[in-house]
Amino acid sequence: MRLTHETKMNFIRDNISSLHKRIKEVSGTCKRNPESIQILAVSKKHSLDLIKIAYGCGLRHFGENYVQEALGKIQDFNPPNINWHFIGPIQSNKTRAIANNFSWVHSVDRLKIAERLSAQKESSLADINICIQINVDDEKSKSGFSIKEAINAVPVIKNLPGLKLRGLMAIPQLRQSLNEQRKPFKKLNDLFNEIAQGMDDDSCFDTLSMGMSSDLEAAIYENTNIVRVGTDIFGPRE
Repeated sequence: MRLTHETKMNFIRDNISSLHKRIKEVSGTCKRNPESIQILAVSKKHSLDLIKIAYGCGLRHFGENYVQEALGKIQDFNPPNINWHFIGPIQSNKTRAIANNFSWVHSVDRLKIAERLSAQKESSLADINICIQINVDDEKSKSGFSIKEAINAVPVIKNLPGLKLRGLMAIPQLRQSLNEQRKPFKKLNDLFNEIAQGMDDDSCFDTLSMGMSSDLEAAIYENTNIVRVGTDIFGPRE
C-alpha cells in the first residue's frame, strides 16, 4: 500500500519525538544534558522525500553510506544549514567525491584514507570534520584502527591540511544487556580521553560518534555526543 505524504510525515514526526524522549530519559538517569547529544539521522537507502520530512521536523544532520546514492541526494537537497555525514566504508577511488561533498566523515579507517581526503579536498571548501574509526572489538571482519594504531596515527592526521580531527567512531559487536553494551563504549571513551589529554588547547577534538537504535542508551552512559539512528526515525528500509 502506498502511504500518503501526511502519513509519512506523522510517522517520522512521532518517531523523532519518541527518540528525543528516549534520549532525555537516559540523559536524566546519568546526569547529562540531552542537548549535548546530537541525532545523526542515518538516511541511507531512504528516499529524499523522507529526508525532507525529517528536515522539516528539525533534524539537520544526515548520514549516508553509499557515495553515488548520496551525491544525488546532496545535489537535489542541500539547504545552507544541512550537514551531510559520510558514515560508510571508504574506497580509495571515492575519496575525492567524499572530500568535496560531505562536511563530516566518520569512517576514516586507515591513514591512507585521511591523506587522500586531505590531498583531494578543494581548497575553497571548509575543512572536513573527521572521526577515526576504531575496531573496538578487534574483529577480523571489520575495518578500523586498533587502539595502538589510532594513538600512533593521531599526530599525523591532526596535522593534515584541510581536515579537522574531531574524534572517534566505533560500531561494536551486537550485545544484549546494557552492561555488556557499555563495555566497548567505555573502552572507546577511555581512548578518547587519553588522546584528548595530549591535544593542544586549541584542539577541536570533542566528538564520540557511537550508539545506534539498539544501544544508544549504553553509548549515552559512556559520553557519546553523536548517536547514529536510522530505523527508529525512518522505519525499515525498502
